Amino acid sequence: MRKEEKNQLIDTLAEQLESSANIYITDISDLNVEVTGKLRRLCFKKDVKLIVVKNTLLRKAMEKSGKDFSGLYDVLKGATSIMLSEVNNGPAKLIKEFRKTSSKPLLKGAFVEEMSFLGDENLDTLVNIKSKNELIADIILALQSPAINVVSALQSGGHKLSGVLKTLSER
Repeated sequence: MRKEEKNQLIDTLAEQLESSANIYITDISDLNVEVTGKLRRLCFKKDVKLIVVKNTLLRKAMEKSGKDFSGLYDVLKGATSIMLSEVNNGPAKLIKEFRKTSSKPLLKGAFVEEMSFLGDENLDTLVNIKSKNELIADIILALQSPAINVVSALQSGGHKLSGVLKTLSER
């Protein structure tokens, strides 16, 4: 690969890293073509972009992106691929689901919501992180709950009162 091609690839990767809020660094080495194809199809179905990259090019792109990825530099060893997603726990759920049939991909590290997570042991933590939409839904539900209780109490009280009045008027 010529230097111009490498620089162009670094620029493209830097743009993708800058525009993506959630980046997962994984190891998919030792997967055969059939299993890798299944992983790629699952990524496409779940709106996760899977890119196999060289560590040196990825590090240069990370440095150029403007975000602080310094916590992830130590995991850039061996075979590396990155998963980019708009949903913060999407790739973690995808990895966990895919591991039911395969031993890989392994999570090397992740940059989610401006935080770095290192190691495969953080996969369960990343799966349980709520997305922005889930948090908004929880807040709306918490705010609606007291209002719904008041309205239903007023409605049921009105029926009881009218029932009592009707019974009294019939006597």
